[in-house]
Amino acid sequence: MATRFEMVLHGENASSLRAAGEEALAEVERLENQLSLYRPGSEIAQVNARAVREAVRVSPEVFSLLQRATKLSDETGGAFDITIAPLVRCWGFMGANGKMPTPEEVAEAREKVGMRHVQLDAANRTVRFAREGVMLDLGAIGKGYAVERSAEILREAGVTSALFHGGTSTVYAIGHPPEFDAWKVAFDTPPASAGVLFPDVRLRDEAMSVSAIWGRSFQSGEKTFGHVIDPRTGQPVASARLSAVVLPSATETDALSTALLTLGKTGHKTIHSLRPGMRSVVVDADGNVEVNSA
Repeated sequence: MATRFEMVLHGENASSLRAAGEEALAEVERLENQLSLYRPGSEIAQVNARAVREAVRVSPEVFSLLQRATKLSDETGGAFDITIAPLVRCWGFMGANGKMPTPEEVAEAREKVGMRHVQLDAANRTVRFAREGVMLDLGAIGKGYAVERSAEILREAGVTSALFHGGTSTVYAIGHPPEFDAWKVAFDTPPASAGVLFPDVRLRDEAMSVSAIWGRSFQSGEKTFGHVIDPRTGQPVASARLSAVVLPSATETDALSTALLTLGKTGHKTIHSLRPGMRSVVVDADGNVEVNSA
């Protein structure tokens, strides 16, 4: 998942906490081996290599996650889409910092993107691609899923107070720290947003995911192109700088924060209405902040 996972655990038995933490981190590694686009032996890599020629059987866990991703893609009107990989590659962001493609290259990549190309057979638990060149990339949901599964392991081990994050983009709060009634979390200010006030977020048995356009990017002329690509247009997201979503499920916050960044302020109400109790923030291209509380 190309990121660092860290946690803070509170409790009276240090040995038990350490064992629980190690088990949670081992779960992240297990899921990396299962879901990574870049590890040839992973289930997702095997699907990408074979599914255009044959139906590929996957584990119940992976099939369930693919079904969940399909539902989230439908709910967001395609703003979240795990078939985004051909466009990520086209724009040079697959393992690199990006490059400017030709319009013809973008058009060709767009033809390979869309959940309509992915056929899930629940009876046989198989995945099949409808055309050549389709490729799955779970980068916008896999990290959240790993955080969520790791938090479940911590809970099963009896941990009642913990903060667990993956790459600072998805964080899960179990209970609260001993001295406060909630975990208080902040996120980075977007570049060129000096003076903009961002609310601190209080989390208790909730996850928060943050998506942003900076990080991997490149400059062409006077314009900066970021690594988050709109699956519907084939272009890097430009209508928003940052988005954040808070929900009980880290899997869903990861996917929905990506969708919210893609849609920007015009789609904020739509995304916010998808789940009861959601809290969300979006910063538009001009640095204006819009907050929707539960």
